[in-house]
Amino acid sequence: MPLALVLSSHVASSRVGGFAQALALSQFKIDPVFVPTVLFGRHPGWGPPGGAAVAADTFQGVLDGVEDNGHFSRLDLVITGYFADADQIGLAAAAIDAAREAERDPNAATPALRVVVDPVIGDADSGLYVKPEVAEAVAAELIPRADLVAPNAWELAWLSREPVEDAASAVEAARRLGKPVLVSSIPRRDDIGVVYAGGGEAWMAVHPRLASVPKGTGDLLTALFAAALVEDQPPAHALARAVGGLVETLVAAEAWSAPELPIVGVGSRLKLASALVKVERLG
Repeated sequence: MPLALVLSSHVASSRVGGFAQALALSQFKIDPVFVPTVLFGRHPGWGPPGGAAVAADTFQGVLDGVEDNGHFSRLDLVITGYFADADQIGLAAAAIDAAREAERDPNAATPALRVVVDPVIGDADSGLYVKPEVAEAVAAELIPRADLVAPNAWELAWLSREPVEDAASAVEAARRLGKPVLVSSIPRRDDIGVVYAGGGEAWMAVHPRLASVPKGTGDLLTALFAAALVEDQPPAHALARAVGGLVETLVAAEAWSAPELPIVGVGSRLKLASALVKVERLG
């Protein structure tokens, strides 16, 4: 069974961050090893979240336990997400290096480790919502280690120092970043889209805007696309299925009046393409 190390937030009653990603990965029979960066009771969008950031020495101690159990040599995937401070990011970068340098377990599910960096640093509504030193550490220490970067449009613009206003500018910003990129929140007339750009190709998946969207869509999208990477799917197929699974979840949330993403409730629908999603190759 593939093994994934998830370094992100644990929010007990909200389907966001690393907790949401662990739930999603399990649908693909990818075993999550979840090391939290914060322990919150709810998403801060609902009000004071409760809980606190995980201290750097505690974060390192959990990573040490994972490594001492032999898991670094068997990791197929690392996903990084929200970090509370720059010290955590330095420790996460060191853990990625250690996992890459570990002698590969012959029983590992895939030939090599893949690292997906979701730079959770800001959005168009609020701008930068982490401390500047956290955002700078993500750019300096995690982006260079990534096999895929999964920002929203605002985050890609911040990281690349290029405007991201549509699909064409998203592709240009991805090329400036120098990494394969999966970028969400790309406007397309009355629709919204996700662009993949990397390896000399670029694709866009477009779907209708929905009236009500719970928090955590970027976290879920990252996990769904990362699962496709573990399965070694071609980018266009990975994009169609990841965005399809996300849209199926959003449609279910709207139908059920769910305030959080119903990741467990939709179950195997996470693995489905959606008739609402149209994929096209970009020039």
